[in-house]
Amino acid sequence: MHYSWDFLIYFKPSLTGEGYYWELILSGLWMTVSVSLISWVLALGLGTLVGIARSLPYRMLSIPAMLFVHVFRNTPLLVQVFIWFFVVPEILPPEWGKVIKTMDPGWSQFLTIVLALTIYSAAKAAEVIRAGIEALPKGQTQAGVALGLNLSQRYRYIILPQAFRMILPPLTSDFLNVFKNSSIAMTIGLMELTASTRQISDFSAQPFEAFIAATLIYSLITLSVIALMRVIEKRTQIPGLIGA
Repeated sequence: MHYSWDFLIYFKPSLTGEGYYWELILSGLWMTVSVSLISWVLALGLGTLVGIARSLPYRMLSIPAMLFVHVFRNTPLLVQVFIWFFVVPEILPPEWGKVIKTMDPGWSQFLTIVLALTIYSAAKAAEVIRAGIEALPKGQTQAGVALGLNLSQRYRYIILPQAFRMILPPLTSDFLNVFKNSSIAMTIGLMELTASTRQISDFSAQPFEAFIAATLIYSLITLSVIALMRVIEKRTQIPGLIGA
């Protein structure tokens, strides 16, 4: 069977009356970028706290942090999304569950995927941050003690500024994964880029053109993030700790 290519499909009106197909792609792209950026900002903050807790000598903090990382890092993201979306509303107190169930479906899906992506990404980022903290020479901490800095001051002024500069490459990889993992939102009905592309494929009968557009957009996002992070890395690298 001969396939009929039609790259003008993007400029044709959608059969569902939602505008042109290129508008659906842009709408999905906006949702993907919004979900990914919000999730990554929250994940970086939470991951920093968990990573610090993992590096502290206090077992009351390090053990819960270790359990957090173990549970959420080693559980498939799809399973976590389904638990947050389908299971949690059923096990919460009836009043809370009713609020979630009566929420606008779009908001419910958006908040669920942001929550799932945040916790999953935070668990991965926490291990990267912990590794960066532990990779610093012990003399840095000892110098802070000699200067009379307390624990929080040592982390704020000495440890974290250097650790974050050392771990920028793996954090870049985690940042990219957030954009790619956001496509799992399609499974609970959120119309991000992959879901929009699939809808175009189903209604236009032009799957190749639809997914080629999605592939190019994801590639553009990836290249943009890599370029941005390389600029940041070059401007913040510490001689002797990060190779040129």
